[in-house]
Amino acid sequence: MFNVNYQILIGIAAYLITMIIIGIYFTRRSNKSIEEYYIGSRSFGPWTAGMSYGAADMSGWLFLALPGLAYYTGMGEAFWTALGLFMGCCINWIIVAKRLRSYSKIANNAITLPEFFSKRFHDKNYYLLVISATISLVFFSIYTGAQFLTFGKLFSYLFNTDMLTMVIIGALIVMFYTLLGGLHAVGRTNLIQGLLMAFALLMVLIFSFLNAGGFAGIAENLANFPRFADFFGIAVPETVGGLQRVSGSIPVFGSGENIGFISIISTMAWGLGYFGMPQVLIRFMAIKEKSMIRPARIISISWYFIVLLAAVSIGLIGRAIFPTALNSASNSENIFIILSINLFPPILAGIIITGILAASMSSADSYMLIVSSSLANDFYRGILKKDAKNKELMWVGRITMFLATIFGIFVAVSGSHSIFQVVSYAWAGLGAAFGPLILFSLFWKKTTLTAAIAGMLTGCIMVVFWKNVIANYGGIFAVYELLPAFIFSCLVIFIVSLASKKPSAEIIKEFEEAKKT
Repeated sequence: MFNVNYQILIGIAAYLITMIIIGIYFTRRSNKSIEEYYIGSRSFGPWTAGMSYGAADMSGWLFLALPGLAYYTGMGEAFWTALGLFMGCCINWIIVAKRLRSYSKIANNAITLPEFFSKRFHDKNYYLLVISATISLVFFSIYTGAQFLTFGKLFSYLFNTDMLTMVIIGALIVMFYTLLGGLHAVGRTNLIQGLLMAFALLMVLIFSFLNAGGFAGIAENLANFPRFADFFGIAVPETVGGLQRVSGSIPVFGSGENIGFISIISTMAWGLGYFGMPQVLIRFMAIKEKSMIRPARIISISWYFIVLLAAVSIGLIGRAIFPTALNSASNSENIFIILSINLFPPILAGIIITGILAASMSSADSYMLIVSSSLANDFYRGILKKDAKNKELMWVGRITMFLATIFGIFVAVSGSHSIFQVVSYAWAGLGAAFGPLILFSLFWKKTTLTAAIAGMLTGCIMVVFWKNVIANYGGIFAVYELLPAFIFSCLVIFIVSLASKKPSAEIIKEFEEAKKT
């Protein structure tokens, strides 16, 4: 669509080179031990922990999918989704962070979430380790593919190039600095990326707001679209052949639909996913001191409020400024890019557009690190070769990361072209499999190993079953699969815990110790 603009390219290239330099800088430190590589030797300060929590979580989805959803169907669904995410972030920091930081140390210094589950329940047969590591491998590989898809969509749209080529280039850059620097590099790059993401969103929000004529101009333009600015409604584009119909210079919408209670609960259920996301939970485990959790929480929650509000607003304002520029749900995910290019000089547009790269790379590197740790630390050292040396583990982890990159590229080029759909499925799978168990593990001492296994499997299986079978019945069954799967997993953990053998005295002692610290 656009000729290659070298000023934009210079801004993007400067950012990518900076990320690679950081990875190289932390190479020697990260290679000291497996703990250094995968959990940064628990050395994160408030700013690194707080910002990297958000940056690892809010992928390219924040710049493309969420504004795209607001652009295509209006305020309703996008607002409630953002609110659910914000509430989930807040609750996670308030109730989970401190307890998980303490318990992961008490549980024989666990450095990954699967390892924490295994050591928390004294799983001598490694059932939990195998199951949770497998789930991490599957869903995070899909998640990684969604981020690579972001690279492809961004560069192919900007420079009218082949998407596969752009996916491969972006994937290799992320793999390079993550391979070298481990969580040290990931955490520090995430800090920079988080700041860049907030800067980019705020710049586009402020200038698009002014360009649209402020509140009065935006309201006047959106008034032509039924239910578009309604918190409790969904605008319904009229389509022909999958593309929104245009009459003159006005996009055509139907009369709109109501967002019922079930739909609101369904969209807000996205917030439940935080309790089971290894890429954010590992930040709690990596904080240097418990006293740093409170300032890290303030930093992280403030950041979430700013970026979520900006992302939804950009989608709405984008429709007011460019009402017919994007005519499908998938194409709508480019609204941030269009605004950046049209509102700013090329060199500044290039810097702002790197916010998308920052978002997708800050998530992709965390996902790849999780996949690597699942195989190297959890499978290889945890089960196959307990006496594996540090150098050997590092090679296993890096080979795994390379294979995860290849699989992620495959997902990006062969799967759905809607980032929102890819992310929502992986988010539900991880949230339902791990979220309930995290809460029960940390806060109910009667939780048993048998219940932990049953609950994890229930959550994972229910996501797939609900998505592909139950949801087809529509109505109340069309609820986001994370919600019913999360509920079923909680029920199974509770019931099976009561029906199975009580935890050992040693497990109870460790639980009480974590509770006090």
